[in-house]
Amino acid sequence: MKIEPFGVEIWMNEYETKCRLNLAETCVESLTIAELLELTGSNTADLSALLPMKMTYGAIEGSERLRNAIAAFYDSQSPQNVIVTHGTIGANMLVHRALVERGDRVVSIVPTYQQHHSIPASIGADVHLLQLQEKDGWLPDLGALRALALPGTKLIALTNPNNPTGALIPREMLLEIAEIARAAGAWVLCDEVYRGTDQEGPGMTVSMADLYEKGISTAGMSKAFSLAGLRLGWVAAPPEVIAEVLIQRDYDTISVGMIDDHFATLALENAGRVLARSRAITRGNLALLAEWIEAEPKLSWVRPRSGTTALVKLDLPMSSREFCTELLRETGVMFTPGSAMGMEGYVRIGYANPPEVLREGLALVSGFLARHGSRISRSQKRAPVSSTASLNWKSGLWRPGPGS
Repeated sequence: MKIEPFGVEIWMNEYETKCRLNLAETCVESLTIAELLELTGSNTADLSALLPMKMTYGAIEGSERLRNAIAAFYDSQSPQNVIVTHGTIGANMLVHRALVERGDRVVSIVPTYQQHHSIPASIGADVHLLQLQEKDGWLPDLGALRALALPGTKLIALTNPNNPTGALIPREMLLEIAEIARAAGAWVLCDEVYRGTDQEGPGMTVSMADLYEKGISTAGMSKAFSLAGLRLGWVAAPPEVIAEVLIQRDYDTISVGMIDDHFATLALENAGRVLARSRAITRGNLALLAEWIEAEPKLSWVRPRSGTTALVKLDLPMSSREFCTELLRETGVMFTPGSAMGMEGYVRIGYANPPEVLREGLALVSGFLARHGSRISRSQKRAPVSSTASLNWKSGLWRPGPGS
């Protein structure tokens, strides 16, 4: 099976262990096990429950306790509507493989996580992209969606909250998307890995699985729950989808790790506390980021309403990759170039680090913009930086460049 290289993952794999300040990070500042135990009202004595745990395969579909905790995260899902996977990335892969066949019509709303168009394309599906527009606040044009979702469309795929823009599709619009899908007979796959980080109100995005009889929601422990190291996600969907996913899953999963299952259950049973921490971080940091962008004349954006990332437009005579590699070379600060997600002219900034990391990183970027914004011309562009030597790295470590 041939598939397009995964732009964002290639970028992250190449540079995230070599930067000094990772403002490309999309997970809310990760929890330690000690912090998780404290946050959930447990203590280190609870670790003793792991000592007699025999390291065999766990419950194949996920433990009953875990699936109960996941189901409680929704308004109308039961444990029978849930199956546990290796991260949200595994959940998305399984859904696409379970539902999409060669020749099926698939509509993917972009920009998005690349899985949602590259996987169906690799299967041989007839993939149609609906491009979000900045002028629309990065929300989908429903007229354009209706025109693409012809009768017989197999699947409409989207992320909500959106990655990378941070746009949030409200309930009323989700219901309209469901109606468009219903008319076409299509499933709707909604990647909701950032769910729980809304900037206003209680912070919880309504789920597509709860709104539409053919709605499928995927999520996991990485972004909003700050536990990417568990590598645990899930699919919440109608029973017939779960059955098809299980067939696919038997070939690449068997079960998730028992320790992952244990700690994910603990976090989900105390989701209110864990997500309150995440919202405190993302809401405070977005205010810092907004103030900074307001003061930078070369940058503009549509302010995110949820999630952990912002898509920021560059007014500079250089490509997004050139900008990001030069920024890394001089300052050690890492952004994600828009070119890695089909959005040239933009960069994705993650704002879920500790506030002091965000402040330090943004201050360094301001210095970089002040040095380069007025004097870089297209004739002066550097070639894209690709080697560790040209980035002043030695043994995998960032080292200051000129002007740092």
